[in-house]
Amino acid sequence: MVKATVICENTVFGNLGAIAEHGWAVHLETEHGNFLFDTGQGKALINNMNVFNKKWSDLAAVILSHHHCDHTSGLLSALEEMKRSDVPVYAHPHLFKEGYLVRNGYRYIGIPHSKETLEAAGARFMYNRDFVEIATNIYLTGEVPRTNDFEIGDTDIVIKKDDGYVIDPVEDDQSVIIRTDNGLFIILGCSHAGIINILNYAKQKTGENRIHTVIGGTHLWTVSEDQKEKTIQALIDMNVERIGVSHCTGFEVSLRMANALGSRFFQCNVGSVVEG
Repeated sequence: MVKATVICENTVFGNLGAIAEHGWAVHLETEHGNFLFDTGQGKALINNMNVFNKKWSDLAAVILSHHHCDHTSGLLSALEEMKRSDVPVYAHPHLFKEGYLVRNGYRYIGIPHSKETLEAAGARFMYNRDFVEIATNIYLTGEVPRTNDFEIGDTDIVIKKDDGYVIDPVEDDQSVIIRTDNGLFIILGCSHAGIINILNYAKQKTGENRIHTVIGGTHLWTVSEDQKEKTIQALIDMNVERIGVSHCTGFEVSLRMANALGSRFFQCNVGSVVEG
């Protein structure tokens, strides 16, 4: 059993009291523990957890998909609400790298709080680069191999080095995979590794070819027309049973996915509850 409730996302419909922000966070309820996957920008997290009656005390751990601020800025607030001295926080070892967005200058988009501040608030960082099982049938992808020739990634996301800025491949991008009786239930962060690369890797590492549910950001709004077309066609060919896109997908791509995938497609916004 999996129950995913979207806590932070760019849009909200019909959930009075809930608020939206550019970001992503999902409350996961499973037979082997509850988890918070990503924490948004921190402006909506506490409010929406309360609106949807989610208890901080029920969380076994926090999982971070990657270092960007729209996924990590709420971590300090989450730790303060959990009021524990030893909260497992699963993340890539490059969580604290200096990431910037190059649009009309250089804008810092990395995690806004220091490692020391977060540890003082109760974080116990559990770093992983590789595929790992964190609870029975619950996995983190770790770094996802970039194996196809069309998921190129962004060219305006960079990291600061001693001698200047270089393109950030966001190798820290990881997703959550939950094995269910119906197939894989996959929760994406931003899919910087490419959604098709992620889904293929999930099948390879679990040995399960059935993908029952995919939710989360696909990061298709900024990519080339070629990548959009090939990604949508690959999703059709994969026969994903249902896919709910969010956050960094973009309305135009969402509409195209809806037309291509029909009833298998749905929007996944603040307050969406997806079970599997």
